Amino acid sequence: MNITKEQIDDLNAVVKVAITKEDYQDKVDSILRDYRKQANVPGFRKGHVPMGLIKKQYGKAVLVDEVNKLLQDNLNKYLTEEKLDVLGNPLPKQQDNFDWDNEELAFEFELGLAPDFEISLQTKKPITHYKIIADDKMVDEQVDRIQKQYGKLVSKNEVSKNDEVSGTFKNEEEEIDNKATLELDKIKSKKALDALKGKKVGDVVTLKSKGLFKEDYLLSSVFGVSQEKAKDLDIEASFTIEEINEREPAALDQELFDKLFGKDEVKSEEELKQRIKDDSEKQFEQQSDQKLLNDVTEHFIENTKFELPADFLTKWIQMTGENPLTEEEASEEYQKSEKGLRYQLIEGKIIKENDIQIQFDELKEFAKGFIKSQMAQFGQLNPKEEELDNIAARVLGNQDEVKRLSEQLMSQKLLTLYKEKLNLKTKEVTYENFVKEVYG
Repeated sequence: MNITKEQIDDLNAVVKVAITKEDYQDKVDSILRDYRKQANVPGFRKGHVPMGLIKKQYGKAVLVDEVNKLLQDNLNKYLTEEKLDVLGNPLPKQQDNFDWDNEELAFEFELGLAPDFEISLQTKKPITHYKIIADDKMVDEQVDRIQKQYGKLVSKNEVSKNDEVSGTFKNEEEEIDNKATLELDKIKSKKALDALKGKKVGDVVTLKSKGLFKEDYLLSSVFGVSQEKAKDLDIEASFTIEEINEREPAALDQELFDKLFGKDEVKSEEELKQRIKDDSEKQFEQQSDQKLLNDVTEHFIENTKFELPADFLTKWIQMTGENPLTEEEASEEYQKSEKGLRYQLIEGKIIKENDIQIQFDELKEFAKGFIKSQMAQFGQLNPKEEELDNIAARVLGNQDEVKRLSEQLMSQKLLTLYKEKLNLKTKEVTYENFVKEVYG
């Protein structure tokens, strides 16, 4: 077997593979002898079928199969030994006069080569890294929510501001017949609030769906319809009042603190607010880091210039997709994926140049941390180390999970690198202003 490479340009090459009969004949003959031993052909005893008949029936298929295996193994070996950084996979060139009966078989494969480019972590213009803080307004709102959540309901005779009113919504045309509880502080419509105030158990009020709540998603649950349907719902529905309650806020005392955080972990209202502030800001770090990662990605894509073998990649997309694509469809797919491919190359170069690696022990500890945080959500705050080891072993036995966790850990390592090396400008904002600035 002989393999040679013809360089077309910096991004394209053709690999030529010449295979002689000696490369595959022994293997083909061995397989055909095994076929002969097992073949059941009418008129012949098992194992005594003439080899000529076996070759006529199976020879070509076995030959094609063995040659393809040889091609795949040796082509991959060649690419590795020659350290060719290819994009996609080698594409076989069409040969109009190819004949499997020839003594020598010649194959050609097109290669798309990764571009050579430079990348610098020293950015001239600083990239914003948001530090999201929980301001007094947010902390006070969270304290109010906790007091309401752990408070007690006190029955009332008539509806007043901030009460919780339970009853049944009905609308025959939309087939709505749903029991729900309205929290008056979540209602936006002044007409609805005026209609409800002063009403008693047994009274019926007509409410309009459009603009009823401060948050539109609440419409779905109170009317018992899908979110999709709730988006376009513009009706009047009757609401029969069945129960009126005032939620008496829970006292900010040691009993509540212990219920929230464990015995004597928090001992005052000031400590409660500080705990809420710290916990909130810790959660905000994930959003801040994801924003930084997105911005760094955009920066590198915009500022790292290199060409790609676009024609080859378009052809590769066309030929290797699950469903056949026209040249135009493949071109559209390439345009959609080009940005992602560029960042894959950039990220790969950053990882290589900074020698960022993932060791199995690191991945195992990362998996255990992920498992521990999930268990905490279900109230299991102190799992045993042995239990974590057993669950992690099962998780890491799944290759899809290994890939997912490895990608997350690599993102974390890259983020650490960016924070150390890039020119970052810290900007302190409240969560409300972060949302406005980032998401509009």
